[in-house]
Amino acid sequence: MMVQGEGECKDSDMKEKQVSFASQGLTIEGLMCEGDGRKGVVATHPHPLYGGAMHNNVVEAVVRAYAEKGHATLRFNFRGVGRSQGSHNQGVGEQEDVQAAVGYLAQMGKTEIDLSGYSFGAWVNARCIENLSHVQRMIMISPPVNFMDFSFFRNCPRLRLVIAGSQDDIAQPPAIKQMLPEWNPKASLHVIPGADHFYWGKTSEIERIIGEWIDPKPRA
Repeated sequence: MMVQGEGECKDSDMKEKQVSFASQGLTIEGLMCEGDGRKGVVATHPHPLYGGAMHNNVVEAVVRAYAEKGHATLRFNFRGVGRSQGSHNQGVGEQEDVQAAVGYLAQMGKTEIDLSGYSFGAWVNARCIENLSHVQRMIMISPPVNFMDFSFFRNCPRLRLVIAGSQDDIAQPPAIKQMLPEWNPKASLHVIPGADHFYWGKTSEIERIIGEWIDPKPRA
């Protein structure tokens, strides 16, 4: 469901505001929490042809996890989704959208930028990470290895964290575990017990994993 106007980043005193930026002459809509420093994250959503959009529950969990740590957050609708102009482009034009989103954060003065993608978003991010010089680290949530081709993706030291559900038949953990040494053998893989591809009732675990990864120091 589309949410219009200004909405809160849950569990945070920061608020998201509507923003827009250009991608290949198209206007792309997004929601941004500005953060209080130089750190930020761009979060991409699942497959548009299957209802994926920036208001997805997993994307929102990523936003909350980063906002709680004071990072700027930017989630956006790929071209052809919601109020973003254009049409679905099989992951080609969508790479331009990711680059434009990262560039938007960089123009806002963010110099330490993470890139997070869920499902289709993870696949698109993996396809364009080599062109994203501003991105320091990448997270993939349920990369759809049983649905889309990841044979192109190798030797990516910026990939640091992968999250999957134990019952996910689109991003099966055994397949991810087999591919991970080619992606980055030093990346961490977290499997959430009982979670399927949609993470209903499990998004708090995503928030916890990301939050502890961002700030691994034990709290007093």
